[in-house]
Amino acid sequence: MQVVTTLNFAGRTEEALNLYREALDAETLFLMRFRDCPDKSHMQPGMEEMIFHATFRIDGTDFMASDVGYSEGTSTPDFSGFSLALSPESIERAQQIFAALSNGGQVILPLAESSFTAWYGIVIDSVGVSWKINVRESDLRVT
Repeated sequence: MQVVTTLNFAGRTEEALNLYREALDAETLFLMRFRDCPDKSHMQPGMEEMIFHATFRIDGTDFMASDVGYSEGTSTPDFSGFSLALSPESIERAQQIFAALSNGGQVILPLAESSFTAWYGIVIDSVGVSWKINVRESDLRVT
């Protein structure tokens, strides 16, 4: 059985997909807007251009995303209680990712050398998702 994380972005799915494409080289595999959805029961007026369902991939891991559950006045989804963890293969890539995810977001723990791993940092991105960036000594590429 496969488990796929689904993120509901409260009207900010397109923004999230663009952020992850730029920051993480994410690839959008599928995208359906509410206007194209055969079941219009989930759509409120004004949601036609919002995303009913999207599937995107980050380095071999698939995620689903949606604006289902959007309500007017909601601008930031609640992603409390979990973080997504990334293990880049170089300090330079970790720094690029951390900087991109920090742009417009909130740094919780700056990316820096760590006593329990090579480098570690935590950031909440501009759409509210928490990311833990962990560069493990064993993953570092030898150049």
